[in-house]
Amino acid sequence: MTLRQAEPALRDEGIYDYVIIGAGSAGCVLANRLGEDPKTRILVLEAGGSDRATIVAMPSALSMPMNTARFNWGMTTEPEPGLDGRVINLPRGKGLGGSSSINGMCWVRGNPMDYELWEALGADGWRWSNVLPYFQRLEDVQGGGPLRGTDGPIKVTRGRETNPLYHAFAQAGVQAGYAQSPNMNQRQHEGFGPMEMNVGGGARCSAAVAYLRPAMARGNVRVITGALVDKIEFAGRHATAVLFAVNGQACRAQAGQEVILSAGAIMSPVILKRSGVGPASELRDHGIEVRHDSPGVGENLMDHLEVYIQQECTQPISLYPALSLLGKARIGLEWLLTHRGLGATNHFESGGHIRSRAGIVYPDIQYHFLPLAISYDGKSAVRGHGYQVHVGTKRSKSRGWVRLRDARPQSLPRVQFNYMTHPDDWPEYRACIRLTREIFAQTAMAPYRGAELAPGADVTSDDALDAFLKRKLESAYHPSGTCRMGTDAAAVTHPDGRVHGLQALRVVDASVMPQATAGDLNAPTLALAERMADLIRGRHLPAATDAPLLAAQDWATAQRTPHILRDYSSDRAALRDMLLANARGKALPT
Repeated sequence: MTLRQAEPALRDEGIYDYVIIGAGSAGCVLANRLGEDPKTRILVLEAGGSDRATIVAMPSALSMPMNTARFNWGMTTEPEPGLDGRVINLPRGKGLGGSSSINGMCWVRGNPMDYELWEALGADGWRWSNVLPYFQRLEDVQGGGPLRGTDGPIKVTRGRETNPLYHAFAQAGVQAGYAQSPNMNQRQHEGFGPMEMNVGGGARCSAAVAYLRPAMARGNVRVITGALVDKIEFAGRHATAVLFAVNGQACRAQAGQEVILSAGAIMSPVILKRSGVGPASELRDHGIEVRHDSPGVGENLMDHLEVYIQQECTQPISLYPALSLLGKARIGLEWLLTHRGLGATNHFESGGHIRSRAGIVYPDIQYHFLPLAISYDGKSAVRGHGYQVHVGTKRSKSRGWVRLRDARPQSLPRVQFNYMTHPDDWPEYRACIRLTREIFAQTAMAPYRGAELAPGADVTSDDALDAFLKRKLESAYHPSGTCRMGTDAAAVTHPDGRVHGLQALRVVDASVMPQATAGDLNAPTLALAERMADLIRGRHLPAATDAPLLAAQDWATAQRTPHILRDYSSDRAALRDMLLANARGKALPT
């Protein structure tokens, strides 16, 4: 007779006012803001570990944590049908700070019209005048500026722009007929100019640095790392606790007020599904009891794709020498000693936002300029001096999904973005390439312009461009939308993050965005979490009285405009109709 091995005891981790799942960008903000009341007890559960490492803190080392298993979950997509079955790399942050500890640190608020579109799509209250005060609250912008914050937790700086290629690219954009933007995060988003980064004192200013560490120092916020969340427990339809494991030990933590899911656009829907919240048929297929049939969980997945347009540089001024072992050693030593030099920047110091065609209200194409020809993950560099732009559209209509591989918390999900499966994507990305070539052909680039390295000067026809795109399009690592907020039947959450049909459960992260913003997603995610933290506490900053909604005066008839702008903030109803028409794939009639 053999004795059955006893199940390990469930360790009780206690009762907290809030249990926050995920110490990524949103989770760090929530822990800090909700913990401002010293009587509030908060538990943060993070599956990864510490973020403390030189390769995380040093801005120019951004590709290193992205390629390190300690900091990256190592996800990939399912074969993508629109890209001839290619499997696409999908880095996701693992550790304190989440993806804010491995991203490119590009600080882009998005266009004010993005938030007007959110509200038009059903996210009541998320108009620009309501969101702007939260950007101002979270920012500490070096030098300040119109509509900016100067005493928030996130340090925001501009690069020194010592390389002449940065200025040449921005000047070429203006020569091509586009606006000049003194700062894309101030009044004028559209146009070409300098970029900002969330770097302070020469080091990455992640959500962990800015929000979580100060919150932990207060004493009422506890963080458990290595906490692999299995599921949320319910009493009826009321979320009561979270089940998780640490080093194989099963644990349980109770939430007196709310469970808040901030695991990101990929893992938040996965945890909901393991908890019985999601499409009923999928849950039953994996033997999961259906707590709440919510067909939208894991659907509506969006991302930003980008392609690299690379040019040979005829002068020896690019960053190519920095790729040598000696070059890296010099940069690293200077940064370690002074937090200055090439190690203190992400090297994305100029960029731009333009519209792909007439009839588009606000920019749908973004540029990041880099004085080097190399892949974003740092794995593939062109031999010799070169420069490139990362260019892509920001409001693709293709939608994907996140689904369970099985019901085990150790298993990564199945992810498919369905990139390039909407017919509008192809002409938009061809426009990305052709418009970029026109910019590179301007006189400002003439002193540096060599041969086109990618796609190559002979790649000109639609078919040739499409073949190049299928081979070379890459994710910009901006997933969103899988727990969309709204009031319609397909929405997963209310506009304040509460999950439809349940109590004491919210989702607060990029998964609730009804539409990806026109730019990098980290800054909008932080602002979203700042505002959600106030909504959880039943309050709201006053709406901004100076919150312009600027669009080109002749956007309906011209693809580019040098400077003439109109403020639509006094005519928001008409603006809403125009934005919805664009979102449905209609360029408004000229």
